[in-house]
Amino acid sequence: MNRIASIALALTLGTSAAAETLTVGMSGGYFPFTFVKQDELQGFEVDVMNAVGQEAGLDIEFETMSFSGLIGALDAGRIDTIANQITITPEREARFTFTQPYVFDGAQVVVRKGNDQITGVEDLKGQTVAVNLGSNFEQLLNDLPYASEIKVKTYESNIAQDTALGRVDAFVMDRVSSAQLIAESPLPLQLAGKPFSEIRNALPFRDDDESRALRDRVDAALSTLKENGTLAEISDKWFGTDITEQ
Repeated sequence: MNRIASIALALTLGTSAAAETLTVGMSGGYFPFTFVKQDELQGFEVDVMNAVGQEAGLDIEFETMSFSGLIGALDAGRIDTIANQITITPEREARFTFTQPYVFDGAQVVVRKGNDQITGVEDLKGQTVAVNLGSNFEQLLNDLPYASEIKVKTYESNIAQDTALGRVDAFVMDRVSSAQLIAESPLPLQLAGKPFSEIRNALPFRDDDESRALRDRVDAALSTLKENGTLAEISDKWFGTDITEQ
């Protein structure tokens, strides 16, 4: 083999092994964190993961699926992590290993505009409340002392539309997404009271040696992106405020 061919082969091999791929699952239907507009996947989570990939030397590959299927896909090894506002809970910590939190938020009750009978979580007694299937909000409602008096209805999508149409009395989602949805959507909705539970969102990984090593690379990248202000800039772009610091 001549010298030029050897160099070309070395460059080819070097390029193919240059970056590891991190497969990231998300729903693509949780504005403004992850959504599709004009056939382009975009949002806060997309920008954060692209920044993480650049910092950590990882090629980011996004896989979209229903939110309720994300945990199963992670368990099965079809994806490496989930970037879809996954809240750290004791149940999830028992199954997965998490990065540091990169979003701090709260659970929020939302009602149809003009519904002043529900002014906070205490008023959900006797009401039908929608939550996204597979989210932690169902568990938050079930943990309330009066949970038996609340009818929880799970949805794959359209919780905001059904609330606006009066098919359910309220829905519960995170405060940041709720406020953005009300600001951007023509649906007649309003926030009902203050957030009733603190939420810390992070990236989950399987709890094995290979996945923990990936988690550590991603976690180090998140630390750098916090320190150099990149996460704050991405947050300000999508929310007009910094939701990445407690």
